[in-house]
Amino acid sequence: MTELGRKLKDAREAKGMSLVDVQELTKIQKRYLEGIEEGNYEIMPGKFYVRAFIKQYAEAVGLNVDELFEEFKSEVPSSKEDEVPLRPTGSSAAGQATRIDASKPVGDSSKLLDYLPKILVTAFIIGALVLVWMLIPKGVTENEPAVEEEVQVQEEPTTENQTVEETPAEEKNPVQEKAPAEQKPAAPAQTLAAVSTSGRQTVYELSGADKFEVSVSSKGETWIEITDASGKKYFSGMLKNGQTQTHNLTGQTEAKIKVGFAPHTVITVNGEALAYKLPAADQVLQDIIIRPKAAQ
Repeated sequence: MTELGRKLKDAREAKGMSLVDVQELTKIQKRYLEGIEEGNYEIMPGKFYVRAFIKQYAEAVGLNVDELFEEFKSEVPSSKEDEVPLRPTGSSAAGQATRIDASKPVGDSSKLLDYLPKILVTAFIIGALVLVWMLIPKGVTENEPAVEEEVQVQEEPTTENQTVEETPAEEKNPVQEKAPAEQKPAAPAQTLAAVSTSGRQTVYELSGADKFEVSVSSKGETWIEITDASGKKYFSGMLKNGQTQTHNLTGQTEAKIKVGFAPHTVITVNGEALAYKLPAADQVLQDIIIRPKAAQ
């Protein structure tokens, strides 16, 4: 057992907690918690996970994370040295794995994800304005003379045995103006905004939506749990790379999503990506609450 593992174990026992209690609180599997206490980091998915798991373990037993990393910096693997294996593509890559140097800043991709919804919304608004401009009928300019339509009515020739009947004036012109069709007002656009944060919990408000469909997908490996306001559990478990959980919560007043590893977790509501209020790289363990706003 390493000195770091001993300090975490002593803090846990001082609080009267078992490894099962820490597992329930952090959602980290018990075998990983045992590996941290024993200093066996080889069983971890990667060095970045080691730091993230140690951080969550320390927070669960009440230790100061920064002081802990500083005191045992020689024992804690640096996430900058980590290499993340990617899936090989193409038949020529069979049996091989492409690796990416994790010394590149992790935050760049997270920042891009933060700005992506704003970029998409801006592009949508610009496209809508251009479409409206194209649909507005162009009026007659001052320099162009107005053209009046003339409706000519041809009289049918009559024979000697036929009499000519006068047609009422109002029936001579079959062309009648149609009243313009009433245009329905456009439905308000959906908005998804963070309204409050407390610790690792963030509350978002959904407005302008006629449904409530929540999707959670993984870009690597993450643990998630989805429940509603009544506590009904829709899913609880690990999501591997490329896996997605989608649930229709229309009619529910709340959706609560517990995220075990935010950097690998993408949440969308009715197709709109949720932007983490708390940076995913800094707060990997998050509780996301989404509440639909009732239509006025």
